[in-house]
Amino acid sequence: MSESIADMKRTDMCGTLRESDVGKEVTLMGWCHKARDLGGLTFITLRDRSGEVQLVITPESSDDIRSKASKIRSEFVLAVKGKVALRSAPNEKMPTGMIEVNVDDLRIVSESETPPFYIEDDNTANESLRLKYRYLDLRRPVMQNNMILRHKIAKSARDYFDEKGFLEIETPMLGKSTPEGARDYLVPSRVKKGSFFALPQSPQLYKQLLMLAGYDRYMQIARCFRDEDLRADRQPEFTQMDLEMSFVDCDDVMGITEGFVARVFKDVLDIDIELPLRRIPWIEAMERYGSDKPDLRFGMELQNITEWAKTLDFVVFQNAIAEGGLIKAVVIPGGAAFSRKEIDALGEVCKTYKAKGMAWVVPAETPRGSFLKFMQPEDIAALASATGAGADDLICIVADKFKVVHDALGQLRLAAADKLGLIHKDDFKLCWVTEFPMFEWSDEEGRFMAMHHPFTCPMDEDLDHLESDQGNVRSKAYDIVLNGCELGGGSIRIHDRSLQMRIFKLLGFSEESAQEQFGFLLDAFKYGVPPHGGLAIGLDRFVMLLTGAGSIREVIAFPKVQTSSDLMTDAPSPVAAAQLEELGIEVSSSESEADEDSENLVMD
Repeated sequence: MSESIADMKRTDMCGTLRESDVGKEVTLMGWCHKARDLGGLTFITLRDRSGEVQLVITPESSDDIRSKASKIRSEFVLAVKGKVALRSAPNEKMPTGMIEVNVDDLRIVSESETPPFYIEDDNTANESLRLKYRYLDLRRPVMQNNMILRHKIAKSARDYFDEKGFLEIETPMLGKSTPEGARDYLVPSRVKKGSFFALPQSPQLYKQLLMLAGYDRYMQIARCFRDEDLRADRQPEFTQMDLEMSFVDCDDVMGITEGFVARVFKDVLDIDIELPLRRIPWIEAMERYGSDKPDLRFGMELQNITEWAKTLDFVVFQNAIAEGGLIKAVVIPGGAAFSRKEIDALGEVCKTYKAKGMAWVVPAETPRGSFLKFMQPEDIAALASATGAGADDLICIVADKFKVVHDALGQLRLAAADKLGLIHKDDFKLCWVTEFPMFEWSDEEGRFMAMHHPFTCPMDEDLDHLESDQGNVRSKAYDIVLNGCELGGGSIRIHDRSLQMRIFKLLGFSEESAQEQFGFLLDAFKYGVPPHGGLAIGLDRFVMLLTGAGSIREVIAFPKVQTSSDLMTDAPSPVAAAQLEELGIEVSSSESEADEDSENLVMD
């Protein structure tokens, strides 16, 4: 059954009607959320993306209307005409709960089979089923609100940057494959067989070229692609709010960015953000919070107790110190009440981040701990004094190298805060982390790698020891952090060709390989490059944090799952042999069909 609505024009959205509309003739269209036949009366809840409204069909309604109403089920598409009236029994839980619509004309536009899950916010369907039927999942009010909020953020961005003199310029989707830290998605060329385009991991090189071209304020809501393992806040394709500016320093870029973030909070959540944001050098963030994306919604900062540990005859501590490591602690308020099982669980968190273990002490009148036999009462008192711990607190200790100690205790800090209920989604704390190391050591590669990307400019005062002390060179890089998540990051770029070649050399590029990979950029650097810098904010992550969603899949219309697959369309999928032949590609599978990663492409 499908009735025409050619002679009907929607006048209002379901969720917008209020008491002021009483007496108004309206035409509404949407989906049946619920239908209740109470004998003489039939109530239908009609839903569209603006919300819901109650329709009423009475015994006085025509036989045709009552006959149609008896057939209506959930998710039927309906069109109705009627008059807005006050409800005799208001529903204060509904924004439209003071009114209802008495139906004069009812049409069933489209029927629906029984959906595989209820179209409700609190449905219990597993995520795989929801993603397989994503077009139904997107009907749920919480998902529609997420999409609406995403739209508002994008609009706020365009309005803000236009007011600040930025130009929105699109950069190519098909570009050159360059080593930027993650695997590229490759696109074979039909015209030039054996060659590939790469989908952009970011617009980085193009936006630098736009600065060289004289477009001194660029922005773009850019689609990016990275073929990497996924988790809650990663997708193979994602969107970033991208910007670049010429003739600027770090303060200029950070000032523009935090103004944008404050604008979004005001436009979308009506929250005022106090500016300027707090700035924390990278080394301070690591030492105090064990993370370069610190969550500032609670305390429990890391404390260095290496000097205290030196006085103990405890081999774990002494070995760590002898190997150039350190000993740090986190005090968990009220942690003395934790059971041994709960304390051991915190130790497992530390082990996940490569710590060999976690020592602990409760400095009560009758102390408890994992290494009490190595301490005298005065040692426990000195530890409590050094850390500020009380008798009801739990002191958690890790001894190891700098990275292990901070990674382990940084994560323990988060786990403990979550357990204590100290993390609130509607509490927003922002900061900048600045002065990142230029390079980080890779055990896998056996050499220093760029912490951000090879176009990041070193701090001026560190230029003289680029070659002699790479581990201590700082960069003009900055990340904006929201509630323990990196919201975005950027840097001042290198605009001097000779300095860029120095950096490439330190990263293992020969002059020939640098020219092969980045020749178009290096050649462009011969023609007058302005000082420039920029930043990119992860739009998906921003929406996730503002909505309190558990993952970015909840704020992307059609996301992928952990295997980079689309459960709804069954992509990726095989293609016809004729398509592969046209591209000059032969697909060979390994002996183990179960190993999906074993497939490789062989060019003719």
